[in-house]
Amino acid sequence: MTTLNIAVAGAGIIGRRHIELIQAQPRCRLAAIVDPSPGAEACAQAAGVPLFPDLAALLAAQRPDGVVLATPNALHVDQALACVEAGVAALIEKPVAHTLAEGERLLRAAEAAGARLLVGHHRAHSPLLAQAREVIRQGRLGRLVAVQGSATFYKPAGYFDAAPWRCQPGGGPILINLIHEIGNLRSLCGEIVAVQAMASNAVRGFAVEDTAAISLRFASGALGSFLLSDTAASARSWEQTSQENPDYATYPDEDCYVIAGTHGTLSVPTMRLKTYAREPDRSWFEPFAEATLDALRADPLERQLAHFCDVVAGTAQPLVSVRDGLQNLRVVEAIAEAARTGAVVPTGCGG
Repeated sequence: MTTLNIAVAGAGIIGRRHIELIQAQPRCRLAAIVDPSPGAEACAQAAGVPLFPDLAALLAAQRPDGVVLATPNALHVDQALACVEAGVAALIEKPVAHTLAEGERLLRAAEAAGARLLVGHHRAHSPLLAQAREVIRQGRLGRLVAVQGSATFYKPAGYFDAAPWRCQPGGGPILINLIHEIGNLRSLCGEIVAVQAMASNAVRGFAVEDTAAISLRFASGALGSFLLSDTAASARSWEQTSQENPDYATYPDEDCYVIAGTHGTLSVPTMRLKTYAREPDRSWFEPFAEATLDALRADPLERQLAHFCDVVAGTAQPLVSVRDGLQNLRVVEAIAEAARTGAVVPTGCGG
């Protein structure tokens, strides 16, 4: 088995996590770190790899098999384009771009070149989501009718003190947190074609929302409602229910998604399934057959890296392509516009 050389651009929190994962993955080795900040030198020395101030310097000195782009959002597109030009595979941390126009520019270039680009929506690699998708694919819920979702959690004051830009427009949960949820909902229920939203900053009083209530229309005709808040003392978020990230307290009795069809309902991530036992007896007067599926769990970031190795090697197509990443961004931007205007906003995502 050929060992793949993977470089990491960006030695921040998520970049350091990628470095740890690469060092633990037998299929690849850490080739270099790219970061101009003073603290990156110690990180590179500890890892025993060369440090480069920018991606151009790295690509001039060596040609790694792949690069993880864990850099600020505004750098994603230009750095991904540099990888495309060099013929190097890249894992681009979400969001794929900081604007839709820039994302479209990358999409055109990537598809024209047949580039090997994976977007880092790591939850797509969660076995819990794969299990839920399979229940839906098998038709056990019947035709999808509705989904209820929530990402309600409490960010402490230090989160905002450490980065005051989070108190300003663009720093709220719609643009920071919701893109993860949109990726999950699209993978479970299909394309989202239109949205409505209301937002409030009544609790924190910042110049950006702290809470939003969102309505979704899917291409299938199913409808969804989603409650988002970073100031709610609540455990109904993916981080606090999935048990995938040990940094968070977890509550195994809580769900963050409830998916309802014409024949049954699946709650995620508890994987509680309620279906009608017999076709003629579908009625709210009749009891459900109830089951709790054995939940499948693994670290999605580890699984994402293993998948990226397959993409680098050319043995797999990206599970989350640039086009997928751009679709997630389209929906989030439409929700932000709907919250500003009060209008029903089409997402531009077809069925």
